[in-house]
Amino acid sequence: MKLICAPVATVTHAAFRSIVDRFGGCDEYYSEMINAATFVNGGPFEKYYVIPDPAPEKTVWQITGRKAEHLAEAASMIGKLSGIGIDINMGCSAPDIIKSGAGAAWLSKDASETRAMVRSVRDALSGSGKRLSVKLRLGDEHFTDERFFSLCDMLVSEGVTLFALHPRTSKEKYRSPLRWEYVERLALRYADDGVSVVLNGGVHDPPSLHDALRAAPHASGIMIARGAIEKPWLFAELAADLRHESFAAVIDRKRLALDFIDMLEKYQPEEFWKTRMQRFFTYYCRGFSFAYYFQTQMQNAKDTGDARDRIRDYFQKQADDVLLRLP
Repeated sequence: MKLICAPVATVTHAAFRSIVDRFGGCDEYYSEMINAATFVNGGPFEKYYVIPDPAPEKTVWQITGRKAEHLAEAASMIGKLSGIGIDINMGCSAPDIIKSGAGAAWLSKDASETRAMVRSVRDALSGSGKRLSVKLRLGDEHFTDERFFSLCDMLVSEGVTLFALHPRTSKEKYRSPLRWEYVERLALRYADDGVSVVLNGGVHDPPSLHDALRAAPHASGIMIARGAIEKPWLFAELAADLRHESFAAVIDRKRLALDFIDMLEKYQPEEFWKTRMQRFFTYYCRGFSFAYYFQTQMQNAKDTGDARDRIRDYFQKQADDVLLRLP
């Protein structure tokens, strides 16, 4: 059973992965979405999206785009880098992404167009030894079992060997019920075909992990996004649970917050520091005694120096929040 860090735009860059990796427990790291067209056209910031630290051998590069030729060319270029493989994003339901024809928009396109796109990416990876995977949802608002499984059968026939399924439609928001049973049905469908199916969504602690595994016992992995931003040690905690061990640790949450900013300055361009910092602390601050206050402080930080001052000020006032003792 693999534990996998999900791709999250503006979050799952090398800085965040470095913070998570110090605790261990994570088997694969998906990069944040790489815009294929911008990447192949030499965008000024694209080099930061393909930094493989801290664990190149665990890294999966996720590409997104609306044109098959851009996706194939990006796959060819990125396929030469270290890492496990290429993942095609067919699951992002952000309105601007769908409107552009990328992400979950591929679930609604004519099957022949989607087939041609996936085939072109597969061909671009030929001989590289890299895995081809797809992160997807159940479909659009016209989702049916027939449409969903037909699409997945086509993807498998074109060389996809791993699905990461977020079992909601592209129209359903994060408070909508998760249909984990579709992960199980998909896993059983390809049990003899060498195709892995990863469950994505709803796992944020050991109890929810066990709920997911009861619903989809044949899933090959669990992919986690927001829970790991709030608790970067979550993978280590869940890995211990899967081994039937207790997770005993003392987490210095002040040091972790400051270290994240250090890593941000190391791995990201200065133009990204503020927005990446704001996104991370939106989630990370949730577990604190005065979460909303801490979040607001970090959202209002003018720059990384100001952010460090605000972190020190918060923990000076709330000394009990500095160390988190687990279990």
